[in-house]
Amino acid sequence: MKRLLLIPCLALAALCFSHLALGQEGMKELKPEAYKTRQRPPAVFKHDEHNQKAKLEECIRCHHGVENGKRSNTVSSEGTPCADCHKVKPTDGTTSLTKAYHSQCIGCHQKLQKGPLACGQCHIKAR
Repeated sequence: MKRLLLIPCLALAALCFSHLALGQEGMKELKPEAYKTRQRPPAVFKHDEHNQKAKLEECIRCHHGVENGKRSNTVSSEGTPCADCHKVKPTDGTTSLTKAYHSQCIGCHQKLQKGPLACGQCHIKAR
């Protein structure tokens, strides 16, 4: 009798708690380990939902690469963490990590006049 009750109970528990896992699906936090200390929580956004809403189909629109030492809009850096190229405190005249994030994200929002612009609209504690 106990075995017969175990299966429905496990199924019910899985159903009850599945919303916790699914609610975070697609959630991304921009929190590279390069930042030892932070002034704000990591920027949080739902990657796929953002791209669908913004009608972004090409990864290269956000994930630019480098060609011949210069930013390229034809070479993708998809899968490469931004911090691999952008340092928190660069010494070689390249763009800092914070400025790279902000100019990429906020710059696009300003250009399109859509999306969050204030710090607290992206830098929120993940739930």
